[in-house]
Amino acid sequence: MPTRILIVRTSSLGDLVHMLPAISDIARHVPDPHIDWVAEESFAEIPAWHPAVNEVIKVAHRRWRKSWFSASVRTERAALKRKLKSSQYDIVLDMQALLKSAWLVRQTHGVRHGLDFKSAREPLASFFYDVRHRVQFWQPAVIRQRELAGKTFGYTPEGPPDFGLQMFKRDTGEHPYAVIMPSASRDDKLWPVEDWHAVFDLLQSRGCALKLLAGNAQETARAQQLIAGRANAEVLPRMGLTEIAEVLAGARMMVGLDSGLTHLSAAVGRPTIGIYKASTPVRTPLTGSAFNASLGDRGASPSRSVVLAAVDQALAAA
Repeated sequence: MPTRILIVRTSSLGDLVHMLPAISDIARHVPDPHIDWVAEESFAEIPAWHPAVNEVIKVAHRRWRKSWFSASVRTERAALKRKLKSSQYDIVLDMQALLKSAWLVRQTHGVRHGLDFKSAREPLASFFYDVRHRVQFWQPAVIRQRELAGKTFGYTPEGPPDFGLQMFKRDTGEHPYAVIMPSASRDDKLWPVEDWHAVFDLLQSRGCALKLLAGNAQETARAQQLIAGRANAEVLPRMGLTEIAEVLAGARMMVGLDSGLTHLSAAVGRPTIGIYKASTPVRTPLTGSAFNASLGDRGASPSRSVVLAAVDQALAAA
C-alpha cells in the first residue's frame, strides 16, 4: 500500500518554491509515497510542477478573508472541509506552522506532524499536532523545510536541493536575454533608478536583451519608465506562473529584488542576483544549482558596484 501523505503549505510564492526540495527528499526516502498538497489557489501551479505530487487541494484564504461569512465563501469552506475529511492519510505534515494552516490540519484524518512550540512562527499552532519536531529557526528556508520533512519521516536529508523542476529545462543560447524584477510589494524594497540603469547598461553591453516582469498596473508603469528610450528592452505582459517559469528557464540570467519570482529563477537553475533591502537573506537566500548571489540585508541596500560585480560573475557562469 502507498504511504498517503498530505502536505499543508498554502503560501507564499517563494515559500512554496522553498518547499520543493523537501518533496524530492520525501519521494526519494519514503517507499511508494502518495503525496497531496494543500496550497493557496493563486499558487497552486507550483506544487503541481513537482512530479511526486499527486493532487493539489486548493484553499482560498486570501480571497475568503475579504468576506469570510458570506454565503458563497461558507459554501466553499464547507466543500474544502468535506474534501479534507474524505481521505485517510498516514501522515499530515504542516510545513507552515501558522494558525491558518493548523485550522486546515485539524480538519484532516491522519497523524498530524508539525513544528514544536519553540520552532513555530506562530507557537500556538503547535498545539494542533500529534507529533512535534524541533527545527532551528534561523536557518535558510530550504534547509529548515528539508530538516522538518526528514524528522517526520525518519531520514537525514543529504546532497544539494532538488527542486524537481526538470520540466522547465531550456536552451538559453539562441536568443540571449536577462530577466529583471524591479518591483516589489513595498516601496522600501525598491532599488534606485540610476543603479538599475547601470545594470541594464552592463547586461546590454554583453548582448542581453531585457525582459522586465511586473505584476500590476503600477509595477508595469514603473518598469516602463525604467526602460524608456532603451532598445531591446520590454515589459512583459502579466502571465501565469507556468508561463513566467518558462521565461525564467530560458534566460541567460536574472536580476531581481527579493521576491518569489527571483527565488523561482534560482530554483529553475538560472544564474540569479537577488537584491535585499527590507528583508534578510539569512533565512531566505537564493538557492539553486547555478551561480546565485543574495546581496544586501534589512536596512543595508547593496551598492551598485557590488551588484555589477555579481552580474559580471553570473554572466561568466552562464
